[in-house]
Amino acid sequence: MLRTLILLILVLGAVAMFYFVRAARFDLDAVAELPAPTLILDRNGEEIDLGGVPPRRLARREDLPPFLVDCLLAREDARFYSHPGVDLRGLARASLRNLKDREFTQGASTLTMQLARNTYEIREKSIHRKLLEIALTLRVESRYSKDEILTHYLNRIYFGAGCHGVNEAARTYFGVRVSELSEAQCAMLVGIIRGPHVFSPFRNLPGAVDQKNEVLDRLVDTGRINDDHRRILESADVGLVPEDERGGNRSYALQAVRRELDRIVSDVDIREGGLTVHTTLDPSWQLTLKSEMNAAAVAWEGAPGWQHPAHAEHPPGEAPGYLQCAAVTVETRSGAILAMSGGRDFGDSRFDRTTRARRDLGEVYEPFIAAAVAERGKLVLPGKPVQTGRQIGPAEVSRIARRCGISGPFLGTEDQFRGSAAATPMEAAVALGTLANDGRRCQTFLIRRVDDASGKTLYAHQETRSQAIEPTSATRAVELFSTHGGSRCFRGATGSGCDAWLLRIGPTGSTAVWFGFDQPTRIAPQQAIDSGLKVLADRLGG
Repeated sequence: MLRTLILLILVLGAVAMFYFVRAARFDLDAVAELPAPTLILDRNGEEIDLGGVPPRRLARREDLPPFLVDCLLAREDARFYSHPGVDLRGLARASLRNLKDREFTQGASTLTMQLARNTYEIREKSIHRKLLEIALTLRVESRYSKDEILTHYLNRIYFGAGCHGVNEAARTYFGVRVSELSEAQCAMLVGIIRGPHVFSPFRNLPGAVDQKNEVLDRLVDTGRINDDHRRILESADVGLVPEDERGGNRSYALQAVRRELDRIVSDVDIREGGLTVHTTLDPSWQLTLKSEMNAAAVAWEGAPGWQHPAHAEHPPGEAPGYLQCAAVTVETRSGAILAMSGGRDFGDSRFDRTTRARRDLGEVYEPFIAAAVAERGKLVLPGKPVQTGRQIGPAEVSRIARRCGISGPFLGTEDQFRGSAAATPMEAAVALGTLANDGRRCQTFLIRRVDDASGKTLYAHQETRSQAIEPTSATRAVELFSTHGGSRCFRGATGSGCDAWLLRIGPTGSTAVWFGFDQPTRIAPQQAIDSGLKVLADRLGG
């Protein structure tokens, strides 16, 4: 018996020595550092200029509100200040559960263990990894004080929406410094920790609220607040930053990249930090498209006799603002987004009109009427969209237009043939690409590949396309476009003059450009609109 006990002690000692030697290879200074930033590259592999992004800052222990600390300890590690980094009671309970389930369903991770795991990217669930994590945890506890560990933890963990650390999360979600967080905001931030992608309030506000309330429940259970206090915080407004004021991305294109990246990292469970994101954006064309689009808007505003509609009479609170524009270019063959701009000034308005402004297409709906009619074997009458559409009726035209990528709404009368069919600029670009791609419709995407810090590919986009209409139908529609240099264009406005569109098929990309006021108002006299669109088509077509 004694011999067996001695042998067991020797074996345990050898195992402990092995893992402590392995743990000694890790640099403990990394615990106190910020995770590496995410690098965003254009289609040429060049880093996209983020335009004076403020440096990411570490929070200090004195910056952390006491209620934030209470929330964190109640939810994640109630005995944090009393255990040596490993909660033996919790570990024993989790081990018994894992043996019963015959898999790792419980982890019993303390804050220090989570910090070690996040710092050194220990993700695999195995006995080997867990023992290495414990050895690293004990090293961290021997190097840093409890307050330092707690602070490093909050500085390092990912809170979703591209936010590493509590400082960045406080500013991104609530527009305040970490020291200014309200109690309700503290509870919501701590609730996000267990599922930063799933429970980000920007993506899933109901889920974030549920998590906040679970944190409040734990505060009650641990005696940190009473039921009355909980009820007050449950109903308190968390003061989430309004969607149109969510900055930090510097442009409409980068804002869209961030949205797509959030979806990708959630779907494939990628942990952000040190990622390299390879986008489809073409910086040269992005600059050209935006500058020419803005120049066209300025030209209308400076035309003789033009009066800013904001100076005209409008009901209180309904002034249309200034003339806006939005544009999208998709690579015709693949659906890759080459350029996009959701407005004239991202700093003034973060409302992305490429995906959220749904406006009537007016005269530029004619090619899609032609495609639908040709698909049904009927005659296309150039310049006569009403007579062309009557051959198959509005229901059939709208059905085929949807297959191309336009989602409407569509009027169920002949007014649809006069352009009463709505689309966003993104939908218009996709539908145009379908015509230019012999009737094949592609799924749009902004991110081609995501690599980790070591260069390993974590995600690669798989291009998808479907045959929406027959190639001959698409060709017949494209024949309606006029030639401008090296491109083909179709331009027009709505009957009211509130929306103007230019559709351009270039050598590689399909572009939709929209002009209008956010509150629909006549842009300019019809002749001036047509003249301005022709100039834009000529300049983009060269």
